[in-house]
Amino acid sequence: MTTTNLKNRLIALDADGVLLDYNRAYAKAWERAFGEVPKLRDPEAYWAIDRWGLERLEGERLERLRASFDEQYWSSIPAIDGAVDACQRLVDAGYDLVCVSALQPQFADARLANLRAQGFPIDSVFATSSATDGRSPKAAALEQLRPLAFVDDYLPYFKGVPQDMHTALVLRQQRGSPNVGPELANVKSTHADLAAFADWWLDQ
Repeated sequence: MTTTNLKNRLIALDADGVLLDYNRAYAKAWERAFGEVPKLRDPEAYWAIDRWGLERLEGERLERLRASFDEQYWSSIPAIDGAVDACQRLVDAGYDLVCVSALQPQFADARLANLRAQGFPIDSVFATSSATDGRSPKAAALEQLRPLAFVDDYLPYFKGVPQDMHTALVLRQQRGSPNVGPELANVKSTHADLAAFADWWLDQ
């Protein structure tokens, strides 16, 4: 596995749900928008809105919440427990890491600053735009990067990625998760979190 191509030592990592705790940060964005701290309702919920038991928004309130997802937000998301150490172990083993994130490109610098501030040994962020061809919005970037492995926590983002790379799915909180169905058969490994992936990858 890890000796397939000794010249290629690149591993591509998703950010939200793999490196960074988007669900925790979402509660902060809600607090900024509406001045109230959400209470945790379901720690096993995949989606932040279900985790915090929040209302589905529309109109002016939805726009107010969206406005809080600004540069400050994208530069201040906390790391997932164990993720920094997992990345450092991969780097110490000789791998190079890059973040491939389905994020608006104008926030790529904020995302990189966030990762560096949290201590991640990552120097590059590829922010991908929405796909229009039915593939993952990350597929084109991954075709260019050609990493040995790509780790994400959202099954649809593996659609259309090159078949010659290892695809690793993080199966985090499972209630309401989109990580189900026949497309799971196309993923080459599954893991509880990035730390578990690093353990498994480095043991190969």
